[in-house]
Amino acid sequence: MTLPSASRPGPAAPDDRNSYRVFRPISTRWMDNDVYGHVNNVVYYSWFDTAVNAHLIEQGALDIHHGEVIGLVVETQCNYFAPLAFPQTVEAGIRVAKLGNSSVRYEVGLFAQGEALCAARGHFVHVYVNRQTRRPTPLPIHLKTTLESLL
Repeated sequence: MTLPSASRPGPAAPDDRNSYRVFRPISTRWMDNDVYGHVNNVVYYSWFDTAVNAHLIEQGALDIHHGEVIGLVVETQCNYFAPLAFPQTVEAGIRVAKLGNSSVRYEVGLFAQGEALCAARGHFVHVYVNRQTRRPTPLPIHLKTTLESLL
């Protein structure tokens, strides 16, 4: 079945820097490039995870070793607009698109250093769960406050 043209999603377009709340620099590594001479697609997902979790840890909102709450990824997606390659510095823009009681949708734009438009944009959804039971749990207040600042 083909969707009517008005119902089909349009092509994704890159975001500009003003769309993101905070930025984190990430250095590319020699091993990030694939045989085609650009960063392999799987590396982008690692950068999403690194940018978001490093920000939360630095803000004191996430204790990955001893905290009672951990985030489990339940959904991911990425659109690619321009290649990135070693040696480049990537600037990861972070924002929160949706904040629930125990879940959050993060959106990350990956920019070549100094570029106005993102080379890639993606999202992932964390469901925060109790470390022992792995059952969803309400966001701790400091985590929720930190996430609200990214809305």
